[in-house]
Amino acid sequence: MRAKSLFVLGGVSLWLAVATVAQAAGNPDEGAKKAKTCLGCHGVVGYRNAYPTYHVPRLGGQHADYIVSALKDYKAGNRSHKTMQSQAASLSDQDMLDIAAYFAQSKGQTE
Repeated sequence: MRAKSLFVLGGVSLWLAVATVAQAAGNPDEGAKKAKTCLGCHGVVGYRNAYPTYHVPRLGGQHADYIVSALKDYKAGNRSHKTMQSQAASLSDQDMLDIAAYFAQSKGQTE
């Protein structure tokens, strides 16, 4: 009886873990819609910011977890870039996941 209870408990735990991962996943199709503003800078091949001068990183193909972490840091003010802080301020956690899923699966560049 105890082994059966442990088996059922293990199955329920596994189901909850899978359900949590599924909920936490971003939707790349929604992310494509939400990332249009991002592409104005991050989607241009070889784009450099005018002032201060720096190379704007390409986000296409980047790991989703990294993008979410960066966006959360900008939103919290832990990363200093006024434009990115402003952009991230309006994003929900789901928005961040969706945008990250889009960039992780795409080239993320304008042609």
